[in-house]
Amino acid sequence: MAISCVQKEDSGYVGPSDIRIEDGVMTPETLLSLGRLSDPQLSPDGSRILYGVSYTDIAANRSCRNLFLCHPDGSGKVQLTRYAKSVSGARWSLDGESIYFLQGGQLWKAPLKGNKLGKRVQLSDVPNGIGDFKLSPDQEQVLYVSTVKNTALEQPADSDPALDKAKAYATEDLMYRHWDHWVTEVPRTYVAPLGKQRITPENSVDILGTEELFELPTEPFGGAEQLDWAPDSRHIVYSCRKKVGKQYAFSTNTAIYIYDTLTGKTMDVKTDGGYDTDPVWSPDGTHLAWISMERDGYEADRQRLFVADTEIDGDGVRVQNIRELLPEFDHDVAGLMWHGNELFFNALVGEGIQALWCADLSGDVQRITAPDWNYDFFSPFAVLDREDGVELLASYYCLKFPTELVSVKITEEGVSFAQLSHENQAILDQLADVRDERVFVETVDHQQMLCWVLYPPQFDPSQQYPAIEIVLGGPQGSNSQDWSYRWCYRLMAQQGYIVILPNRRGTTAFGQAWKEQISGDYPGLNMQDYLSAGRYIKSQPYVDKLACVGASYGGYSAYMLEGLHGDLFDCFVAHAGIFDEKQLWYTTEEMWFANWDNGGLTEYAYDPDLGMGPARDGITFGGMQQAGAPYASTPKAQRHYANSPSSMVTKWHTPILCIHGMMDYRIPYEQGMAAFNAAQMMGVPSKLLVFPEESHWILQPQNSLYWHRVLYDWLDRWMK
Repeated sequence: MAISCVQKEDSGYVGPSDIRIEDGVMTPETLLSLGRLSDPQLSPDGSRILYGVSYTDIAANRSCRNLFLCHPDGSGKVQLTRYAKSVSGARWSLDGESIYFLQGGQLWKAPLKGNKLGKRVQLSDVPNGIGDFKLSPDQEQVLYVSTVKNTALEQPADSDPALDKAKAYATEDLMYRHWDHWVTEVPRTYVAPLGKQRITPENSVDILGTEELFELPTEPFGGAEQLDWAPDSRHIVYSCRKKVGKQYAFSTNTAIYIYDTLTGKTMDVKTDGGYDTDPVWSPDGTHLAWISMERDGYEADRQRLFVADTEIDGDGVRVQNIRELLPEFDHDVAGLMWHGNELFFNALVGEGIQALWCADLSGDVQRITAPDWNYDFFSPFAVLDREDGVELLASYYCLKFPTELVSVKITEEGVSFAQLSHENQAILDQLADVRDERVFVETVDHQQMLCWVLYPPQFDPSQQYPAIEIVLGGPQGSNSQDWSYRWCYRLMAQQGYIVILPNRRGTTAFGQAWKEQISGDYPGLNMQDYLSAGRYIKSQPYVDKLACVGASYGGYSAYMLEGLHGDLFDCFVAHAGIFDEKQLWYTTEEMWFANWDNGGLTEYAYDPDLGMGPARDGITFGGMQQAGAPYASTPKAQRHYANSPSSMVTKWHTPILCIHGMMDYRIPYEQGMAAFNAAQMMGVPSKLLVFPEESHWILQPQNSLYWHRVLYDWLDRWMK
């Protein structure tokens, strides 16, 4: 489908790539040339879909996102903007005649004239910028996310303005840095009138008022999805962890609150101590739904679907009959979307794929997408009632292609789906195809572990190929029909490798017991699962060599397996991995994570005063449960630290590549340096790759390209 030229290009505009592929072989340059589609929104009259696509300019070392339109059947695609600065968060006006969006940290509005966007008008002037926003249903107000200075992290100019060129941080509490940044600012959410005057701090109201510097939304990944307007355009429901410092560092206890924009009052919605997130109001305002985890301190607890009855009138909101809607549903619920009195959501399930589901208020739940549809489906962004049934507009991806728009139709004849967008078809059509399949591998305790296997183009079982085993991050997560721009499994297969992706203990698609087993058992069964998968794939007559590759917990797994594997693997790659567990405890920031997964809170009882614990096998210092600490006496903690990857370096003998970003504060970069230094001292062929300006991920285009080149150079050196 041709893209209409409807707007003059800004200088510096980044558009679709015209890359030409040689011999059908996908390269890292190919991967970076793909358009990244996101955030689709259906127009009020249901006639058009608005969405964004980000393109990359490798030479300029930047990406830029612009807006597109198409009809709900995917036809009539037009490009709406050709800006040199990225556009995000685009939303329709109520009449469908204008578009609101963020650009350069401010809110804008532009009229839609046919297939062309008219002159944009700046609606805000917020000095610290706007990171996200949501319009009220009547579009007379807007809630937006900005930042305030974190007074708990002192800087030189705070005490002496003359020291404005000095750079230092001083603190007397925890949570002074998070994932990829020093916490110099804290996100807050504000409400302001829309359209009457330019939005400024002076005419905006902080939802949290004079409360402590709590985050709203919660860092590091939360956005406006943690807040939702009630249909009356007066009340806002939100999720917030009202803790700071050490209390924050050791707790995952976010709760649900309702703010009244008229009175400025806030009411608590009773929750039970763990993560409570993603609240959404039903269209008629009679129900509230959210995702809830039960146990404080455990970020991978089961994601339960909670619902409450609500009454909204001139006196405010009344909340009653709070309940778990699907208590027998043993999967993680995500992506809630109301349609009448039904809730659509997605969940990873036992076939190793992400499926769509629907639940009614009686607790009846039905799976929508079929077990043999090998795609990961995301929750619908729109649900349309048709004469012959219901149509869900959603997005999906798989191991072979990145995110695209999809329609799922539910009729009396059954359920069907059709891809609506083909953003990267011109590039994908130039690539030789790869094949993937499910296999089941028996584990050491006689379980059946699902693994995905990808085969190179023109795979011939009479030939021999090198193979890569993916060791997963998380540690809780899943190897599904996922598309990744870091570990792109299709790219690996198209470089001539067989790729196996085991769903070892700790993966999320196979029930809570399988997922939860890994906590407190990092060196145990999940490592044996990896060895079982490695032995399986290497035993195939068409595999000659095997590499072990992973990031984050996958990097930890690579370091651990380096000391455990014997001669199973022929080389290792560890990105952002944990090498020394004791050092990590003392240098990471989200203490609840290490506290729980290192074997801490095995006996749980919620204490609203302390915020977590107490654990019978734990210890408490300063009101904080520290049962997963290196100095704790818990059996799981003692076993955990005694079996850190650093404890087995004398067994290392296999070539290893260690990669780390210096702005990674989740797993500080010294971990990668220490692993490399250990390998060097053991005489192991090894290489260290450090990115001074990257964090847990490698995001800048040229850094990403170099990362891929070093990765495949290393693999090819030892595998080919």
